[in-house]
Amino acid sequence: MLKHTLVAAALAVAAAGSAHAGKTIDAIKQRGQLVCGVNPSLPGFSAADSQGNWAGLDVDVCKAVAATLLSDAAKIKWVPLNASQRFAALQSGEIDILSRNTTWTLTRDASLGLSFTGTTYYDGQGFMVTKKSKITSAKQLKGATVCVQSGTTTEKNLTDFSKAFNLGIKPVVFETQEATNKAYFSGRCQAYTTDASGLASIRNKEAGNPDDHVILPELISKEPLGPSVRRGDDEFFAIVKWVVFALIEAEEYGITQANVDQLKADSKDPVVQRILGTSEDTGKLLGLDRDWAYRAIKAVGNYGEIFERNVGPKSSLKLPRGANNQWNKGGLMYAPPVR
Repeated sequence: MLKHTLVAAALAVAAAGSAHAGKTIDAIKQRGQLVCGVNPSLPGFSAADSQGNWAGLDVDVCKAVAATLLSDAAKIKWVPLNASQRFAALQSGEIDILSRNTTWTLTRDASLGLSFTGTTYYDGQGFMVTKKSKITSAKQLKGATVCVQSGTTTEKNLTDFSKAFNLGIKPVVFETQEATNKAYFSGRCQAYTTDASGLASIRNKEAGNPDDHVILPELISKEPLGPSVRRGDDEFFAIVKWVVFALIEAEEYGITQANVDQLKADSKDPVVQRILGTSEDTGKLLGLDRDWAYRAIKAVGNYGEIFERNVGPKSSLKLPRGANNQWNKGGLMYAPPVR
Protein backbone atom coordinates (compact mmCIF):
# COMPACT_ATOMS: atom_id res chain seq x y z
CA MET A 1 0.00 0.00 0.00
CA LEU A 2 2.84 2.37 0.90
CA LYS A 3 4.48 1.68 -2.46
CA HIS A 4 1.29 2.65 -4.33
CA THR A 5 0.98 5.80 -2.23
CA LEU A 6 4.54 6.81 -3.02
CA VAL A 7 4.04 6.16 -6.74
CA ALA A 8 0.85 8.27 -6.70
CA ALA A 9 2.67 11.07 -4.89
CA ALA A 10 5.53 10.96 -7.40
CA LEU A 11 3.07 11.13 -10.30
CA ALA A 12 1.33 14.12 -8.68
CA VAL A 13 4.65 15.94 -8.32
CA ALA A 14 5.52 15.17 -11.94
CA ALA A 15 2.14 16.45 -13.12
CA ALA A 16 2.71 19.65 -11.16
CA GLY A 17 5.98 20.24 -13.01
CA SER A 18 4.25 22.27 -15.69
CA ALA A 19 1.11 24.38 -15.40
CA HIS A 20 -1.77 24.63 -17.83
CA ALA A 21 -3.59 27.82 -18.73
CA GLY A 22 -6.54 28.82 -16.56
CA LYS A 23 -9.88 30.12 -17.83
CA THR A 24 -8.87 33.77 -17.47
CA ILE A 25 -5.72 33.23 -19.53
CA ASP A 26 -7.70 31.35 -22.18
CA ALA A 27 -10.14 34.28 -22.41
CA ILE A 28 -7.30 36.84 -22.62
CA LYS A 29 -5.59 34.91 -25.43
CA GLN A 30 -8.85 34.33 -27.29
CA ARG A 31 -9.76 38.03 -27.33
CA GLY A 32 -6.12 39.07 -27.85
CA GLN A 33 -6.38 41.65 -25.08
CA LEU A 34 -5.84 42.01 -21.34
CA VAL A 35 -8.66 44.02 -19.75
CA CYS A 36 -7.21 46.21 -17.00
CA GLY A 37 -9.18 48.30 -14.48
CA VAL A 38 -7.42 51.56 -13.56
CA ASN A 39 -7.98 54.89 -11.82
CA PRO A 40 -9.49 57.38 -14.31
CA SER A 41 -7.09 60.17 -13.35
CA LEU A 42 -4.26 59.76 -10.88
CA PRO A 43 -1.10 60.95 -12.66
CA GLY A 44 1.91 58.87 -11.69
CA PHE A 45 -0.26 55.80 -11.13
CA SER A 46 -2.76 55.85 -14.00
CA ALA A 47 -3.82 58.63 -16.35
CA ALA A 48 -4.38 58.99 -20.09
CA ASP A 49 -3.00 61.79 -22.25
CA SER A 50 -5.00 63.66 -24.93
CA GLN A 51 -4.27 60.85 -27.41
CA GLY A 52 -5.63 58.21 -25.05
CA ASN A 53 -2.21 56.79 -24.16
CA TRP A 54 -2.18 55.52 -20.58
CA ALA A 55 0.84 55.90 -18.28
CA GLY A 56 1.67 55.33 -14.62
CA LEU A 57 2.99 52.79 -12.14
CA ASP A 58 -0.29 50.82 -12.06
CA VAL A 59 -0.51 51.02 -15.84
CA ASP A 60 2.99 49.55 -16.21
CA VAL A 61 1.98 46.50 -14.16
CA CYS A 62 -0.74 45.74 -16.70
CA LYS A 63 1.66 46.38 -19.59
CA ALA A 64 4.12 43.89 -18.09
CA VAL A 65 1.39 41.23 -17.74
CA ALA A 66 0.22 41.84 -21.33
CA ALA A 67 3.79 41.56 -22.60
CA THR A 68 4.19 38.30 -20.71
CA LEU A 69 0.93 36.70 -21.91
CA LEU A 70 0.44 38.27 -25.35
CA SER A 71 4.01 39.32 -26.30
CA ASP A 72 2.73 42.87 -26.72
CA ALA A 73 2.40 45.48 -23.95
CA ALA A 74 -0.07 47.46 -26.09
CA LYS A 75 -2.70 44.72 -26.25
CA ILE A 76 -4.73 46.12 -23.37
CA LYS A 77 -8.26 47.45 -23.02
CA TRP A 78 -8.23 50.13 -20.30
CA VAL A 79 -11.34 50.40 -18.10
CA PRO A 80 -11.37 53.55 -15.91
CA LEU A 81 -13.12 52.84 -12.58
CA ASN A 82 -13.93 54.96 -9.55
CA ALA A 83 -13.45 53.58 -6.04
CA SER A 84 -17.01 52.30 -5.64
CA GLN A 85 -17.05 50.55 -9.04
CA ARG A 86 -13.74 48.75 -8.93
CA PHE A 87 -14.49 45.56 -7.01
CA ALA A 88 -17.79 44.83 -8.79
CA ALA A 89 -16.01 45.21 -12.14
CA LEU A 90 -13.49 42.53 -11.14
CA GLN A 91 -16.08 40.23 -9.55
CA SER A 92 -18.35 40.36 -12.60
CA GLY A 93 -15.58 39.61 -15.09
CA GLU A 94 -15.75 43.05 -16.71
CA ILE A 95 -11.98 43.29 -16.11
CA ASP A 96 -9.25 40.65 -15.80
CA ILE A 97 -7.05 42.57 -13.38
CA LEU A 98 -7.55 45.55 -11.09
CA SER A 99 -4.42 47.70 -10.99
CA ARG A 100 -5.78 50.83 -9.36
CA ASN A 101 -4.10 52.25 -6.21
CA THR A 102 -6.06 49.76 -4.09
CA THR A 103 -5.12 48.92 -0.49
CA TRP A 104 -4.71 45.27 0.51
CA THR A 105 -6.76 44.68 3.69
CA LEU A 106 -8.11 41.61 5.45
CA THR A 107 -11.75 42.46 4.68
CA ARG A 108 -11.09 42.94 0.99
CA ASP A 109 -8.89 39.87 0.76
CA ALA A 110 -11.29 37.60 2.60
CA SER A 111 -14.75 38.73 1.55
CA LEU A 112 -14.75 40.18 -1.97
CA GLY A 113 -13.86 37.11 -4.03
CA LEU A 114 -10.51 38.49 -5.09
CA SER A 115 -6.83 37.87 -4.40
CA PHE A 116 -4.13 40.51 -4.06
CA THR A 117 -1.00 39.54 -5.99
CA GLY A 118 1.55 41.60 -4.07
CA THR A 119 2.43 45.15 -3.08
CA THR A 120 3.64 47.50 -5.80
CA TYR A 121 3.63 50.67 -3.68
CA TYR A 122 3.88 51.01 0.11
CA ASP A 123 1.87 54.07 1.03
CA GLY A 124 0.14 55.70 4.00
CA GLN A 125 -2.79 58.06 4.43
CA GLY A 126 -1.98 61.73 4.81
CA PHE A 127 -3.59 65.16 4.86
CA MET A 128 -3.22 68.17 2.60
CA VAL A 129 -4.02 71.71 3.75
CA THR A 130 -3.48 75.19 2.40
CA LYS A 131 -0.22 76.84 3.36
CA LYS A 132 -2.12 79.92 4.53
CA SER A 133 -3.99 77.80 7.13
CA LYS A 134 -0.69 77.61 9.11
CA ILE A 135 -1.59 74.02 10.11
CA THR A 136 1.58 71.94 10.56
CA SER A 137 0.21 68.74 12.13
CA ALA A 138 -2.84 66.53 11.51
CA LYS A 139 -3.57 66.75 15.24
CA GLN A 140 -4.41 70.43 14.74
CA LEU A 141 -7.47 69.48 12.65
CA LYS A 142 -9.83 69.58 15.66
CA GLY A 143 -13.39 70.14 14.40
CA ALA A 144 -12.12 70.59 10.83
CA THR A 145 -14.04 69.72 7.68
CA VAL A 146 -12.07 67.13 5.68
CA CYS A 147 -12.81 66.13 2.07
CA VAL A 148 -12.72 62.34 1.55
CA GLN A 149 -13.84 59.91 -1.14
CA SER A 150 -16.43 57.23 -0.32
CA GLY A 151 -15.80 53.51 -0.90
CA THR A 152 -12.18 53.81 0.24
CA THR A 153 -10.12 52.71 3.24
CA THR A 154 -9.45 56.44 3.65
CA GLU A 155 -12.96 57.13 4.93
CA LYS A 156 -12.76 54.59 7.78
CA ASN A 157 -9.17 55.57 8.67
CA LEU A 158 -10.26 59.20 9.00
CA THR A 159 -13.04 58.22 11.44
CA ASP A 160 -10.63 56.04 13.45
CA PHE A 161 -8.01 58.81 13.61
CA SER A 162 -10.59 61.40 14.70
CA LYS A 163 -11.88 59.11 17.47
CA ALA A 164 -8.41 58.10 18.66
CA PHE A 165 -7.35 61.72 19.20
CA ASN A 166 -10.80 63.13 20.08
CA LEU A 167 -10.64 65.60 17.19
CA GLY A 168 -14.31 65.70 16.14
CA ILE A 169 -13.32 65.89 12.47
CA LYS A 170 -16.28 66.45 10.12
CA PRO A 171 -15.89 64.28 6.99
CA VAL A 172 -17.30 65.77 3.77
CA VAL A 173 -17.80 62.69 1.58
CA PHE A 174 -17.91 62.50 -2.23
CA GLU A 175 -18.40 59.53 -4.53
CA THR A 176 -15.74 60.44 -7.10
CA GLN A 177 -12.20 61.71 -6.88
CA GLU A 178 -13.04 64.55 -9.28
CA ALA A 179 -15.80 65.83 -6.95
CA THR A 180 -13.50 65.52 -3.92
CA ASN A 181 -10.76 67.47 -5.72
CA LYS A 182 -13.17 70.21 -6.75
CA ALA A 183 -14.58 70.59 -3.24
CA TYR A 184 -11.16 70.92 -1.61
CA PHE A 185 -9.69 73.36 -4.13
CA SER A 186 -12.85 75.51 -4.02
CA GLY A 187 -12.42 75.86 -0.25
CA ARG A 188 -15.35 73.71 0.86
CA CYS A 189 -13.07 71.68 3.18
CA GLN A 190 -10.18 72.72 5.39
CA ALA A 191 -8.21 69.58 4.53
CA TYR A 192 -8.10 66.75 2.00
CA THR A 193 -7.23 63.19 3.01
CA THR A 194 -6.18 60.22 0.90
CA ASP A 195 -2.98 58.21 0.33
CA ALA A 196 0.05 60.51 0.51
CA SER A 197 1.08 59.55 -3.03
CA GLY A 198 -2.41 60.45 -4.23
CA LEU A 199 -2.22 63.84 -2.51
CA ALA A 200 1.08 64.54 -4.29
CA SER A 201 -0.49 63.59 -7.62
CA ILE A 202 -3.64 65.66 -7.03
CA ARG A 203 -1.68 68.70 -5.83
CA ASN A 204 0.59 68.54 -8.87
CA LYS A 205 -2.26 68.20 -11.37
CA GLU A 206 -5.19 70.15 -9.89
CA ALA A 207 -3.78 73.03 -7.82
CA GLY A 208 -3.52 76.44 -9.47
CA ASN A 209 -0.21 76.80 -7.63
CA PRO A 210 0.98 73.53 -6.03
CA ASP A 211 3.20 75.49 -3.62
CA ASP A 212 0.07 76.93 -1.96
CA HIS A 213 -0.72 73.48 -0.51
CA VAL A 214 1.17 71.44 2.09
CA ILE A 215 1.07 67.70 2.72
CA LEU A 216 1.34 67.27 6.48
CA PRO A 217 4.16 65.02 7.79
CA GLU A 218 2.06 62.41 9.62
CA LEU A 219 0.88 59.21 7.98
CA ILE A 220 -2.10 57.78 9.88
CA SER A 221 -2.29 54.32 8.29
CA LYS A 222 -0.56 51.57 6.35
CA GLU A 223 -1.69 51.44 2.72
CA PRO A 224 -0.01 48.59 0.82
CA LEU A 225 -1.22 49.15 -2.74
CA GLY A 226 -1.23 46.45 -5.36
CA PRO A 227 -3.04 44.65 -8.16
CA SER A 228 -5.74 42.04 -7.58
CA VAL A 229 -7.39 39.30 -9.63
CA ARG A 230 -10.55 37.23 -9.26
CA ARG A 231 -10.30 34.38 -6.82
CA GLY A 232 -10.54 30.86 -8.23
CA ASP A 233 -8.10 31.06 -11.14
CA ASP A 234 -4.82 29.96 -9.61
CA GLU A 235 -2.95 29.98 -12.92
CA PHE A 236 -3.64 33.65 -13.67
CA PHE A 237 -3.04 34.59 -10.02
CA ALA A 238 0.39 32.91 -10.17
CA ILE A 239 1.37 34.68 -13.39
CA VAL A 240 0.44 38.20 -12.23
CA LYS A 241 2.15 37.58 -8.89
CA TRP A 242 5.38 36.35 -10.46
CA VAL A 243 5.49 39.08 -13.10
CA VAL A 244 5.51 41.64 -10.25
CA PHE A 245 8.17 39.63 -8.38
CA ALA A 246 10.31 39.37 -11.52
CA LEU A 247 10.26 43.16 -12.00
CA ILE A 248 11.37 43.65 -8.39
CA GLU A 249 14.10 41.01 -8.59
CA ALA A 250 15.29 42.38 -11.94
CA GLU A 251 16.14 45.65 -10.20
CA GLU A 252 17.98 43.80 -7.44
CA TYR A 253 20.21 42.08 -10.01
CA GLY A 254 20.73 45.11 -12.26
CA ILE A 255 18.60 43.96 -15.20
CA THR A 256 17.19 47.03 -16.97
CA GLN A 257 15.12 47.75 -20.05
CA ALA A 258 18.30 49.01 -21.72
CA ASN A 259 20.63 46.10 -20.89
CA VAL A 260 18.20 43.15 -20.87
CA ASP A 261 19.12 42.02 -24.40
CA GLN A 262 22.85 42.19 -23.70
CA LEU A 263 22.45 40.31 -20.40
CA LYS A 264 20.26 37.69 -22.09
CA ALA A 265 23.04 37.10 -24.60
CA ASP A 266 26.12 37.37 -22.38
CA SER A 267 25.45 37.18 -18.64
CA LYS A 268 27.09 34.37 -16.71
CA ASP A 269 25.30 35.26 -13.46
CA PRO A 270 23.16 32.21 -12.60
CA VAL A 271 20.34 34.35 -11.15
CA VAL A 272 20.23 36.64 -14.20
CA GLN A 273 20.27 33.60 -16.49
CA ARG A 274 17.38 32.07 -14.57
CA ILE A 275 15.28 35.26 -14.66
CA LEU A 276 15.88 35.73 -18.40
CA GLY A 277 15.35 32.07 -19.27
CA THR A 278 18.80 31.34 -20.66
CA SER A 279 19.45 28.49 -18.23
CA GLU A 280 16.45 27.01 -16.43
CA ASP A 281 12.99 27.21 -17.96
CA THR A 282 10.85 28.59 -15.10
CA GLY A 283 8.12 29.53 -17.57
CA LYS A 284 6.81 25.99 -17.95
CA LEU A 285 5.90 25.99 -14.24
CA LEU A 286 3.58 28.94 -14.95
CA GLY A 287 2.19 27.67 -18.25
CA LEU A 288 4.43 30.16 -20.09
CA ASP A 289 7.52 29.99 -22.29
CA ARG A 290 11.03 30.58 -20.97
CA ASP A 291 11.13 34.26 -22.08
CA TRP A 292 8.17 35.36 -19.91
CA ALA A 293 10.15 37.59 -17.53
CA TYR A 294 12.41 38.89 -20.31
CA ARG A 295 9.34 40.23 -22.16
CA ALA A 296 7.99 41.96 -19.04
CA ILE A 297 11.32 43.69 -18.31
CA LYS A 298 11.84 44.60 -21.99
CA ALA A 299 8.38 46.20 -22.06
CA VAL A 300 8.49 48.38 -18.93
CA GLY A 301 11.89 48.05 -17.26
CA ASN A 302 12.53 46.82 -13.73
CA TYR A 303 10.61 48.00 -10.66
CA GLY A 304 13.08 50.81 -9.94
CA GLU A 305 12.75 52.15 -13.48
CA ILE A 306 8.94 52.02 -13.23
CA PHE A 307 9.06 53.93 -9.92
CA GLU A 308 11.55 56.52 -11.16
CA ARG A 309 9.72 57.19 -14.42
CA ASN A 310 6.26 57.57 -12.93
CA VAL A 311 6.46 58.82 -9.34
CA GLY A 312 10.11 59.17 -8.30
CA PRO A 313 12.26 62.25 -7.58
CA LYS A 314 12.80 62.91 -11.32
CA SER A 315 9.09 62.69 -12.15
CA SER A 316 6.53 65.46 -11.71
CA LEU A 317 5.38 63.86 -8.43
CA LYS A 318 8.91 63.89 -6.95
CA LEU A 319 8.12 61.19 -4.38
CA PRO A 320 11.07 59.80 -2.41
CA ARG A 321 11.81 56.10 -2.81
CA GLY A 322 11.48 55.56 0.95
CA ALA A 323 9.76 52.31 1.92
CA ASN A 324 9.57 51.38 -1.77
CA ASN A 325 13.32 50.94 -1.99
CA GLN A 326 14.86 47.49 -2.35
CA TRP A 327 15.16 45.48 0.87
CA ASN A 328 18.98 45.69 0.73
CA LYS A 329 18.77 49.50 0.55
CA GLY A 330 16.57 50.01 3.60
CA GLY A 331 13.19 49.56 1.89
CA LEU A 332 10.42 46.95 1.88
CA MET A 333 10.64 45.76 -1.72
CA TYR A 334 11.58 42.11 -1.31
CA ALA A 335 10.60 39.52 -3.91
CA PRO A 336 10.67 35.74 -3.44
CA PRO A 337 13.42 34.42 -5.71
CA VAL A 338 12.65 33.49 -9.32
CA ARG A 339 14.03 29.98 -9.10
